[in-house]
Amino acid sequence: MPPRMTIATRLVLQVLFTDLGTEWYGSQIGQVAGLPSGTVHPILARLERVGWLESRWEDIDPSLEGRPARRYYRLTESGATQARRALASARRPQSGFAPIPKEGLS
Repeated sequence: MPPRMTIATRLVLQVLFTDLGTEWYGSQIGQVAGLPSGTVHPILARLERVGWLESRWEDIDPSLEGRPARRYYRLTESGATQARRALASARRPQSGFAPIPKEGLS
């Protein structure tokens, strides 16, 4: 089952689509998308669970680098295809809703 296409999920996917060959780490995605870490990381976990993303831990010695290892994410080929479809359908207006005529507003 595909993940919900919330605004935050769309923003995360848009960042990942800016360069499909790039691996992104969570806080980097958050900075570009303008979202806090507490919003980004659960989205990344959901996208990875459904197979849209793959991830890997950076192979560093945290004591030498002076920071913890980062987890890098990128879209899978099939994930990119599914995400494109989901984004396209999320942008389409839902049927059954008609605009309210301006003269009908009080």
